[in-house]
Amino acid sequence: MNAQIHSIDISLLPADNERLAELCGQFDSHLRQLEQRLGVEINNRGNQFRIIGNADSVQSAAKILEDLYRETGQGGLTPEKIHLSLSGVDASPEAARQPPDKADVLIKTPGGTIMPRGDNQRHYLRNILVHDLNFGIGPAGTGKTYLAVACAVHALEQEKVSRLVLVRPAVEAGERLGFLPGDMTQKVDPYLRPLYDALYEMLGIERVAKLIDRNVIEVAPLAFMRGRSLNDAFIILDEAQNTTVEQMKMFLTRIGFGSTAVVTGDITQIDLPRNTQSGLRQVTDVLKAQKNISFTFFSSRDVVRHPLVQRIINAYDAYDRNNTD
Repeated sequence: MNAQIHSIDISLLPADNERLAELCGQFDSHLRQLEQRLGVEINNRGNQFRIIGNADSVQSAAKILEDLYRETGQGGLTPEKIHLSLSGVDASPEAARQPPDKADVLIKTPGGTIMPRGDNQRHYLRNILVHDLNFGIGPAGTGKTYLAVACAVHALEQEKVSRLVLVRPAVEAGERLGFLPGDMTQKVDPYLRPLYDALYEMLGIERVAKLIDRNVIEVAPLAFMRGRSLNDAFIILDEAQNTTVEQMKMFLTRIGFGSTAVVTGDITQIDLPRNTQSGLRQVTDVLKAQKNISFTFFSSRDVVRHPLVQRIINAYDAYDRNNTD
């Protein structure tokens, strides 16, 4: 049964064009932030606002708009103020993740429109659009990295973030990259190839190169994230099964205001030294009860590559079970 859609009309007084512009943000960026987080649609003409969505989310959005409008009378709005206003609200995440018509979430990029394949991919995309921190865990070929890049490109194109940060642990090189030739981007290129391939498909090779030159797209090994705070960014940590417990904690505490982070990995393909615990394995237990953090678990059924890949994954799973029983 479809959830019932509600709408509410509010007037923000006094009607002050400068304050209204501050409330909405450049290109309505503040309204889009509220829509994304609360799972509602916000339309306005002047100081008249109509909010559409789940009943609880609509009421939450109306209260936040009124609170933020009061803030505009006391000084400018910042991502921090909006973030703090949202952090205290239960936005009915289940309603936000599941639109009433259950239509596919479509991610538009310059290279084309990305559609999820299957319920798990659909759930994964909705999670990324709603939550600040998201985990996609599962075998190769399930689309977890590709869809994360699609959401990152979409956020950049919509000016929801100002830059993309692509991170991966360079385990094969022991993260001792100094002996490799070239600059930092060239050193870590081999370890970020899946991310580059997706970026090239969605943005084109020339534009990706220009964005990297302007530091709008940044690539870095995980070890180089220490001590940083990443605001207004879309951050992807790929191959996260190869992070240690300490590295995972370090990465997660880099997330700043206005940022979205996606962590992807396959816990069946850990390349860490023997007896070293994977940070991705541990984090599922540490954060599983925390709000505004999503976990999407993929399986061989979600593989969208050649059918042979699915059979290979199932064969390895069966072999592991038979040899551990």
